[in-house]
Amino acid sequence: MAEIALSHTALLAEVEATETPNGTGAFWWMGQHTFIVKAGGKVLYIDPWFADWSSRQTASLLTPQEAKLADFALITHGHGDHLCPETLPDMAIASPKCHFVSPKTEEQRMLYEGKMPAERLFTLNAGEVFERDGVKVTAVKAKHEAFDEHPKLGFPYLGYIVEVGGVRFYHAGDTIMYEGLLTTLQQYVPFDVVFVPINGRDAERFRRNCMGNMTFQEAAELAGELGAGLAVPAHYDMFIGNQEDPQKFVDFLEAKYPGKKSWVGKAGERGWFGRLECASMGKDFQAVLAN
Repeated sequence: MAEIALSHTALLAEVEATETPNGTGAFWWMGQHTFIVKAGGKVLYIDPWFADWSSRQTASLLTPQEAKLADFALITHGHGDHLCPETLPDMAIASPKCHFVSPKTEEQRMLYEGKMPAERLFTLNAGEVFERDGVKVTAVKAKHEAFDEHPKLGFPYLGYIVEVGGVRFYHAGDTIMYEGLLTTLQQYVPFDVVFVPINGRDAERFRRNCMGNMTFQEAAELAGELGAGLAVPAHYDMFIGNQEDPQKFVDFLEAKYPGKKSWVGKAGERGWFGRLECASMGKDFQAVLAN
């Protein structure tokens, strides 16, 4: 269970008030693999999952009706804590200008379960690009134990490289390491921040159909080899039996890649990335920019 910094009205007020000059960005970790990212004046929700499941160990910081301010929402794959039919219909109403991006394999679910207006839905396969209003999203295939590639629709699990407002970040989605992932991502360096899952995998979880992700060591090595400006671990807090200690990620990154920065905070706490090494400045960042 993660401690909570801000939620509901207070969280939305901070997102709305936060200024992100060119080359800077802010993010709010919402538990599990859900993030709100703001850069270039745009607000992006990644894997918006605000359903009040009884199995949640970190409470939802927003209700589906509170999923406001979004310019874009990126869905990495079809599992319910990433593509949430209980969240998306209300979010489409709460954020009427939001454009939704998902894997091609999930188009029908997005339209009918997520009740997306067709004109606001854009679907991608790995290697394809969505670009609109100064935001560029490149899809990267993910391997959630398997690739499970559909012969016509492509890869059902995606990560996203996002370029907006002079910053670039990578949200890995749910994935294990696979041959070619690092090589693919190295074509896009530098990354100002990477968001990576660390809950790992094992036989017991696989047998109960709990698909695995990178271990904390693998996630730290990916961030370190990419030379990311900031490394943010995720997907470690939510479900009993599928958790990990993020401090292990921090310690391993520091040991193997001295000087590389990481961020572990409370759910709903603002983090910074981008120029002026703002990830380490916290609340002082706005004052630094003003000087």
